[in-house]
Amino acid sequence: MGSTFTILVVVVVLALVFDYINGFHDTANAVATVVSTNVLPGRTAVLLAAGCNFVGAFVGVGVAKTIGGDIADPASITQLVVAGALLGAILWNLLTWYYGIPSSSSHALIGGLVGAVWCHRVVHGDGAGDALWGLLTSKGVVLTLKALVLSPLCGMVGGFVLMVLLLWVVRRWRPSTVNRNFRSLQLLSAGFMAFAHGSNDAQKSMGIITLALVAYAAGQGHAADLSVPVWVIVSCAAAMALGTASGGWRIMKTMGHRIIKLRPINGFAAETSAAIVIMLATWLKSPVSTTHVISSSIMGVGASKRVSAVRWGVAQSMLWAWVLTIPISAAVSAATYFVLHWLFD
Repeated sequence: MGSTFTILVVVVVLALVFDYINGFHDTANAVATVVSTNVLPGRTAVLLAAGCNFVGAFVGVGVAKTIGGDIADPASITQLVVAGALLGAILWNLLTWYYGIPSSSSHALIGGLVGAVWCHRVVHGDGAGDALWGLLTSKGVVLTLKALVLSPLCGMVGGFVLMVLLLWVVRRWRPSTVNRNFRSLQLLSAGFMAFAHGSNDAQKSMGIITLALVAYAAGQGHAADLSVPVWVIVSCAAAMALGTASGGWRIMKTMGHRIIKLRPINGFAAETSAAIVIMLATWLKSPVSTTHVISSSIMGVGASKRVSAVRWGVAQSMLWAWVLTIPISAAVSAATYFVLHWLFD
């Protein structure tokens, strides 16, 4: 019992480390636009985002339950599976952060969970194809894959439409008046975006920790449900806020400068449309990539000027990272689980 409890503690720590990395990896989601438009200095913007991330984490646990219960049966999962999933996701996050690539922490975690669960089932006698098909058709994975396709499209269309509407509203304003008014409004939209980010992303680590708790209870012969303990909510909110406060400057340069040149009105449109899409996903209990949504919203805002305003070469490299995140993190997590199983089982 002592060793299984120790593993549980290690898994919880890994989940909080992932949450912290998610925070500094995705800081750019909330503050890149408000920094690139010179509305706020970087450190002030990061602290604003951290506070809003923390508050946003308390809006619900629907996404956590999708992660914890709808990808694989919690009663059939071991803590080593969760550890393998987290290590794979952490490695991919650190790699993409180092190279400044805005990939999805959410999809890294989900890919990691799929890879570790698949390897666990194969090791314990299931056929590789059957195990993979069972995972890919699970409710949680299907919901995630739908969101993978639909949320960036909604973000791009939303950014385009909102920008067109705003340009129509301000068509008779002087440029100086537009900039002055939207510098103030962008403070609200940046806070809204950070709140939305916390509402969806912090719940993913909550779901993983809850999954580990259920696995521990099952291993001890006790029944447990997927109710998320209060201490899990508070600790995940704090870990993400601390990670956000540490900043993610490498990715911020890509998000704020390399896709399009932003003005306050553009930043307001991108942040507002992205935050609405993310909050809708949270309400639908769907884990989405806040990175994908804000990136595509920025592209939609840029396309409202002219298609050539978007640096599509940068967008293409980001798209490759989006496509590769789930399979690569799944492969890394599968290999990690196999090593852990060999060492500890």
